[in-house]
Amino acid sequence: MKASYRLFVGLSVFYAIMAVIYYYVGGEAVGITCISLSSGLAGIVGFYVWFNSNRMGLLPQDNLRAEIADGAGELGFYSPHSWWPLPVALSACAAGLGLLMGWWLTLIAVGALFVSIFGFVLEYEKPSASTH
Repeated sequence: MKASYRLFVGLSVFYAIMAVIYYYVGGEAVGITCISLSSGLAGIVGFYVWFNSNRMGLLPQDNLRAEIADGAGELGFYSPHSWWPLPVALSACAAGLGLLMGWWLTLIAVGALFVSIFGFVLEYEKPSASTH
């Protein structure tokens, strides 16, 4: 994680320097704002990665003598057969299209987006029949 937070903090400093240079070269206000916000975003990500790396201790990717097997283990649960990403994507697309077509489509799509996100998140939280 050391390389990760150094990368993001370095990007934050780089964007801050570029914002100052862009300002003095005669840049427009929108460009200065975008570069400054990019600096802030990289700084936030860098701080988050640094904070978590301090809490987790030495990770295999930070150890120069680590083997590939040192990083083995469970990474998480990924559903192999979930259909919920499809309605999430379609309703998000419809919400974006609704901003162009009319508020009525946006309202319907945002409602569908909430339902599909809840379905996606709570897909495996159904109580089993053996608990009764």
